[in-house]
Amino acid sequence: MAMIGFIGLGVMGRPMAGNLIRGGHTLFLHSRSGVPEDLLRLGGIPCGSPKEVTQSADIIITMLPDTPDVESVLFGRDGVADALTPGKTVVDMSSISPIQTREFAIRINHLGCDYADAPVSGGEVGATDATLTIMVGATELVLERLDPIFKLMGKIITLIGANGAGQTCKIANQIIVALTIEAVGEALLFASKAGVDPSKVRQSLMGGFASSRVLEVHGERMIKRSFEPGFRVDLHQKDLSIALSGADALGINLPNTAATQELLNDCIAEGGGKMDSSSLVCSLERLANHKIQ
Repeated sequence: MAMIGFIGLGVMGRPMAGNLIRGGHTLFLHSRSGVPEDLLRLGGIPCGSPKEVTQSADIIITMLPDTPDVESVLFGRDGVADALTPGKTVVDMSSISPIQTREFAIRINHLGCDYADAPVSGGEVGATDATLTIMVGATELVLERLDPIFKLMGKIITLIGANGAGQTCKIANQIIVALTIEAVGEALLFASKAGVDPSKVRQSLMGGFASSRVLEVHGERMIKRSFEPGFRVDLHQKDLSIALSGADALGINLPNTAATQELLNDCIAEGGGKMDSSSLVCSLERLANHKIQ
């Protein structure tokens, strides 16, 4: 069994760490908001800093909100890099910039350690049920070592390519999800405004070519006005910002991504940043002066 450090115990990190403990591993835990009691009861060991986590662990996993958070945990005061010794492995499972991911990997490699970017998709339900999709940027040898650990957290594990490739795949995922949420919102709003029951429209569409996981889950949330977060608006907005900044660096346009980003921006401006990303429909409803009903 491995000695694993886990830094970042929020909506996603908390159940992921719990699954690793239940899988028989020893976990050293750190979170800005403190280590949740349920993880302590399972046997997790609390640590006062990322440096303290790294001193005890051979594999250090981070699950954090944004690129600056990962940089601070890895290279800031009392950070992971302060305690790394050759042979340890850093695994970032956050959703952050692919460009900066490659820079982080180089810095970690220079310390004689391996680096993997392994962002996930599947939301809180996937994290809890250990059915996440894990997109890996690493060498084959590093993935071979990490695979038994990933299998305790996820169901589909794919080596996308070298460092940064996992994050690139995750941003592609977030583009598809965001634009599909927007499309489902438009469709259900159209049906409702036309005086047709949106729940029956959704039920019918689930049996046709328009069927999708987003229509199934987020469409239901839109109809039921159930916007407690699985994945928050502000985090999805962050991911689309990374996508648009990457597109700019590549010299390409992502027009529908940019339009959907503006809808997320509107949700945040209206105080909905902490709501589920399905609440993007609220921005469409404001434009239409009509609520789905």
